[in-house]
Amino acid sequence: MKKTLTCIECPVGCQVTVETEDGKILSVTGNACPRGKVYAENEVVCPRRIVTTTARAEDGKMIPVKTNRAVKKDEIFAVMERIKKLSIRLPVEVGDVVYKEIAEGCDLVATRAFDKEKR
Repeated sequence: MKKTLTCIECPVGCQVTVETEDGKILSVTGNACPRGKVYAENEVVCPRRIVTTTARAEDGKMIPVKTNRAVKKDEIFAVMERIKKLSIRLPVEVGDVVYKEIAEGCDLVATRAFDKEKR
């Protein structure tokens, strides 16, 4: 079976074709760099995405957050449910872990500094 993808690892946007048989990758073609090959293999076997959103602080402020690693695509809704229930304690700095292990091997981190007085 062949599947053609547009690589999103860099601005080139190569059209990468992955050929599989019985769930195993036979070949990857069309990539201009090694990152494209890895992206295509992962996208066919187990697609992953960085989750970027906002989470509520204890005082009601919305804090921008993201996962520090890509999350399995089929786990994104569960991650979003955990984020929805989150109440972040201020202050936070960029990179602070606000939820340890929100998904397997992945933490949720603040992407902007907030203290109790800032809005």
